[in-house]
Amino acid sequence: MKKYIPNLFTLLNLFSGLLAILMASSDRLVAAAGFVLLGIFFDFFDGFFARKFNIQGELGKQLDSLADVVTSGVVPGIIMFQLLLHTARESWFMELSCEEGSWSTFDETFYYFIPFVGLFIPLAAAYRLANFNIDERQTDSFIGLPTPAFAIFVISLPLILVYDEASFLTGWIQSTYVLIGITLAGCYLMNANIPLFSLKFKSYGWKGNEFPYVFLALSVLLLLLFKLVGVPMIILLYVVMSLIQNQIASNTSIENKKPGN
Repeated sequence: MKKYIPNLFTLLNLFSGLLAILMASSDRLVAAAGFVLLGIFFDFFDGFFARKFNIQGELGKQLDSLADVVTSGVVPGIIMFQLLLHTARESWFMELSCEEGSWSTFDETFYYFIPFVGLFIPLAAAYRLANFNIDERQTDSFIGLPTPAFAIFVISLPLILVYDEASFLTGWIQSTYVLIGITLAGCYLMNANIPLFSLKFKSYGWKGNEFPYVFLALSVLLLLLFKLVGVPMIILLYVVMSLIQNQIASNTSIENKKPGN
């Protein structure tokens, strides 16, 4: 029975993603965010049990990516679509109230088509996950931002708007251009050729795990200080610390290649 446990958790991840789609499609973004977090929880444990029981199989690998496409790709795309739809709608009402005129052709195009930019997210997530399955370099670390990490970034936005509306980020989240920038940046980072450290510990000692431990400590600090606003800050911290680690590793490699070393 052990060999079926990881796939069971993967299917629970997928089921959570399907429920999140229903919630996000009806503009219940907080509920959708909750189901995405539940799906990511199941996603963590399918890998945990696969490693614990030493179960490696192509079926589990493909099933895991299919579930992640839904939970960490499709759902964040729909949430971003809804956020862009709201900001475009508010811009339209503001223009009509200020100018007391008709809606221009540009504004009409902006309102109807800009929200679909959010659907770039599932496209980029699907491409990243397909590439992940055939990339043998991503066993102990990641190349590009993992889809669950960007999904957490996206789902934190409606949560901040609802539960922390006094936050300094609220105005930014309600900007159409900022949301478009987040979408495009996330799509790029998911498929960028940038090594990012993994939180899969082979051992729990300090040596060799310095960056993950510092990252976890800073993440807790950010959550305590900024609460929900700390969530997107943690994802940004993850990228920045990975870039710093890459630079240190590059400098160390250059030093080791010098004559006499």
